[in-house]
Amino acid sequence: MRGLTKLTLAAIVSMAITGCATMNVSSHVEPGLDISKYHTYDWGPADALPTGDPRLDKDPFFQDHVQGAVEKSMAGRGLEWATTGSPDLRIHYHANISERIEIDQLDRDRGYCSGEGCTPAVMTYEAGTLVIDVIDARTNKLVWRGWAQHAVKGMLENQDTMTRQIDEAVARMFARFPRPL
Repeated sequence: MRGLTKLTLAAIVSMAITGCATMNVSSHVEPGLDISKYHTYDWGPADALPTGDPRLDKDPFFQDHVQGAVEKSMAGRGLEWATTGSPDLRIHYHANISERIEIDQLDRDRGYCSGEGCTPAVMTYEAGTLVIDVIDARTNKLVWRGWAQHAVKGMLENQDTMTRQIDEAVARMFARFPRPL
């Protein structure tokens, strides 16, 4: 039974390290923010920084889908896209892809292998980070920031996978978006 537990643990860890790990999501909100004073939003200027991958920089599907997912989430919070006049909030997003390196020392640390032949596994993969900023349009002050990071394996070549990952990232970020008081 103990061997089966070790094998199961090793399988879970290896899946997590090879890109099957769950998406990391978090956010920051301005302390004491009363979101109920905001009713409308609009998009801020486009990000001047490249994503780090020309496959995203030149992919209108990626850009449109991120904006659509954010707009759906904002509507779900009761905020309307400002079609005229000045909006209460401005939204801006940043996307980046970078190479990540993970070193797995779990086998050695847990005593599953020892000696000179037990070297940590080194894995490299591409990770995408999506950051969404919500800014008070009147004061130009950041009031909320959400971010998600996940391995992009398969996403860049497959629009269905990209759609699922964008939808999950935006939904999980906006689950942390403040509710009206």
